Amino acid sequence: MRKVTNVRKYQKENVYEAFNKRLDYICNYFDHLIVSFSGGKDSGLMLELVHRYYEENNLADREIAVSVYYLDYEGNYQETKDYIERSMGKYPDFDYYHICMPVSASCGISMSQSTWLPWDPEHPELWLNSVPEGAIHLENHNFPFFEIGMSDYDFQSKFCQWLHQEKKAERTAVLVGIRAQESLNRFNAVTRDETFSRFGTTNYSHRIFHNVFNFYPMYDWLFEDVWVANAKFSFDYNHLYDLYFQAGVPFKSMRVANPFHQCGVSSLKLYQALEPETWGKLIGRVNGANFAAIYGGTIALGYRGVSLPKGHTWETYVDFLLKTLPEDIREVYLKKFQSSLTYWTKNGGALPQKVVSELEETNLQFENLGTPKNNRNYKQEYELVRFKKYPDDVPIKNFRLVPSYKRMCVTILKNDTSCQYMGFGQTKDELQKKKEAMKKWESFL
Repeated sequence: MRKVTNVRKYQKENVYEAFNKRLDYICNYFDHLIVSFSGGKDSGLMLELVHRYYEENNLADREIAVSVYYLDYEGNYQETKDYIERSMGKYPDFDYYHICMPVSASCGISMSQSTWLPWDPEHPELWLNSVPEGAIHLENHNFPFFEIGMSDYDFQSKFCQWLHQEKKAERTAVLVGIRAQESLNRFNAVTRDETFSRFGTTNYSHRIFHNVFNFYPMYDWLFEDVWVANAKFSFDYNHLYDLYFQAGVPFKSMRVANPFHQCGVSSLKLYQALEPETWGKLIGRVNGANFAAIYGGTIALGYRGVSLPKGHTWETYVDFLLKTLPEDIREVYLKKFQSSLTYWTKNGGALPQKVVSELEETNLQFENLGTPKNNRNYKQEYELVRFKKYPDDVPIKNFRLVPSYKRMCVTILKNDTSCQYMGFGQTKDELQKKKEAMKKWESFL
């Protein structure tokens, strides 16, 4: 009988009471709190809740310091810029860091680039906004770890480590406003079984450095809880959400983030209606913005069911799409696609047992090689599968997990040059190109 994990358990206390209990626990062990602030609804509420707790529990007398940082991606709606301005420096007891640095940010709209560089020092004429007064930027920063072009996630991790040392804290808790309801990845982040990277047995924590831990104390809040709290306590919030609501944007698509991130492609076109002046700057900033605004959320970008053009198989459609790409981008895809072909038809790959059961109901030809012989700690039962012929299409529910030429098509249409949709990570060549890009910018430091 298969083991059932991650079962929901409803408590008597509400999410606000649970949040305060979690801060009680954190503040018993940590003398420095960092609020990771993005300008969105969750991190904005986190800032307000932490301040309310700070005052009610006299954290100043307990010598617990609070820092707030905001990583500015250069382009934002005016409502977001206004909200950031209202929030940074709002509570005098907190320390604030408004950061405008050229870090590599995800780009989900361009056929020729998988990342873009906010605050690019070589092209200030293209910046969507000027550097806000009082912000930390390339000319005035004192980050010894910084390299132009480093990934935004790497920057944030190293920034928190640096700030921990600057504050001479014994332990630093980075409070991140992610909620399990938002995505399966976020749900997994707070329900995983492994314990080596936690703080103690706290499943909503993750170690990022010695004595520096991420905590997700709002992980069980629902979308409705966020707005109930804002209304109940009369908290300030980003009024862009009001415009989103008036424009009929679905709740799950109401995002405040890097404007070219793949999660925001479907709502990129809203800049045209809400802020046409900003939109004019966006289409000149990153190649593909206008195309994504027109076709984002449609089958053209692989965000809905992709249909096969008449006269094509998925294999021939892959070939057609590859021929439309610049040579260097085409080679990136070809290398990874060939790796997938070899892996699934020569070595075989591990799939969940329930997916293998689905495959057995199809006409696809494959060998079941049994239990994987490796040291990975799987959360469910897996079986090793080797295909006799690489599938053109896979007519099962868990389509994304299984190799196919159709999955390759979706990857191209999503502009996913890293092929994350197919389960790939960065290759050594990609990491080398990243290092070369960083080296190019050393003269600016």
